[in-house]
Amino acid sequence: MMPRMKVKIYDTTLRDGIQAEGVSFSLLNKVEIAQELDELGLDYIEGGWPGSNPKDMEFFKKIRKLSFRTSKIAAFGSTRRRDKKVDVDPSIRALLEAETHVVTLFGKSWVFHVEKALKTDKEENLRMIEDSVNFFKRKRREVVFDAEHFFDGYKADPQYALKTLEVARDAGADCLVLCDSNGSSMPFEVEKIIGEVKERIEAPLGMHAHNDAGMAVANSIVAARKNISHIQGTINGYGERCGNADLCVVIPNLKLKLGIDCISRQKLKSFTRISHLVNELANLIPNNHQPYVGRSSFAHKGGIHVSAISRDRKTYEHIDPTLVGNKRRVLISELAGKSNIIYKLKEKKLGLEEKGSFSKRIIDRIKELENRGYEFEGAEGSFELLVKKASGSYEKLFDLEGFRVTVEKRDDGKLISEATVKLRVKGKLMHTVAEGNGPVNALDNALRKALEQDYPDLHQMHLADYKVRILDTKAGTRAKTRVLIESSDGEDRWSTVGVSPNIIEASWEALLDSIEYKLLKHS
Repeated sequence: MMPRMKVKIYDTTLRDGIQAEGVSFSLLNKVEIAQELDELGLDYIEGGWPGSNPKDMEFFKKIRKLSFRTSKIAAFGSTRRRDKKVDVDPSIRALLEAETHVVTLFGKSWVFHVEKALKTDKEENLRMIEDSVNFFKRKRREVVFDAEHFFDGYKADPQYALKTLEVARDAGADCLVLCDSNGSSMPFEVEKIIGEVKERIEAPLGMHAHNDAGMAVANSIVAARKNISHIQGTINGYGERCGNADLCVVIPNLKLKLGIDCISRQKLKSFTRISHLVNELANLIPNNHQPYVGRSSFAHKGGIHVSAISRDRKTYEHIDPTLVGNKRRVLISELAGKSNIIYKLKEKKLGLEEKGSFSKRIIDRIKELENRGYEFEGAEGSFELLVKKASGSYEKLFDLEGFRVTVEKRDDGKLISEATVKLRVKGKLMHTVAEGNGPVNALDNALRKALEQDYPDLHQMHLADYKVRILDTKAGTRAKTRVLIESSDGEDRWSTVGVSPNIIEASWEALLDSIEYKLLKHS
């Protein structure tokens, strides 16, 4: 482990992150995320490019009225345009009007880009950098200079790439950020180039890595090991093309693996929640396999693995999951061994873990059902019901006598689903009818209607997620279907599963399990 040092974290989720395909935040989303990042203890939050769209300028107006405890808000923009005076350049004026303490300017450091993208010469590009940095230093702003395409530029013409840094430094830039804008550099190249830059440039240096070659996190870690004191990235690695360095991975690596001070250990525990919040606001499905914060990051499926972590978690966990706000999960599947079952029985406090023959019976039953298409690793509610039924502790709360679903296209063009359910509840026959915006919704409404009089706790429960998986696509419309339903009552979340060639029956099965789980939990 390296000696302790301090690295400043610069988040660009609200600017570079929203350049990812499929990512968009409303103005209120951006403000909420900025406040969460400040609470997390990050040093800089890049709010956007005020010259590029009205929303970003509105963000800067709104953010001025709020107080931030740890984070400085940065406005991002380009150096002045070629052959234009800096004080009348529209982009420069927009940056000034954002009224942020920090201004981040990007300038070209690759001759290829200077000539092809800017359509100017090398000397004019250097003047553009100098004029722009100097302008904001005269306005008493902290200036971060992003040397765009620095690593590609250095490989092509090291002297010119270094010259862009020298010009920015001499104009007063507070930090010079080396950008791997195409995300193409390998860690050994980054390490070598940073070493050579540090021999020539005496100034605070930063790193901005893209992930086109899958190296953004690795390159950021290499930079930190080379004593780069400013690291840029985004939450969940959002960004143009393949994304940016994922701060949800970079920061835990810096803190827990390298002993580098970047945020407090207490704040580190918020990372899983922050990651999921940003996914939610972006309307994106979380990556379950994302290191540190993914739902599967500390999930154990194989029986040998579970047996080992039951003795010592270090056998298959590189850190304690609670350090990043995550948790260990032991999965139940056809790969489960006795250790998986015993672990889950203890976790659920079902009091059956000492019965070895019982665990064997449960394993055999799970393997039989998974062979028919069921999946219990994502349906812990159904697993718990299965255990209770097998143990004899299951208390039947109602009896199903039958159900019917119809779908009707009416004259006014509306498509209506109607469900009829017959149940016997505490000796009474309940015969209910309900409509819904689909057959499953209609069944849910009819089932609740029949049960809520005797079980008012059902009012608290709602459907949180509904997933359908076709198990054998080659069978076409005759294929077997697996339905996973996730439910919540505000305190707990649980998932249940149903399987059938008929999607309505599979949904009904998962729905029944979901309701039974809720009722048994409170009985």
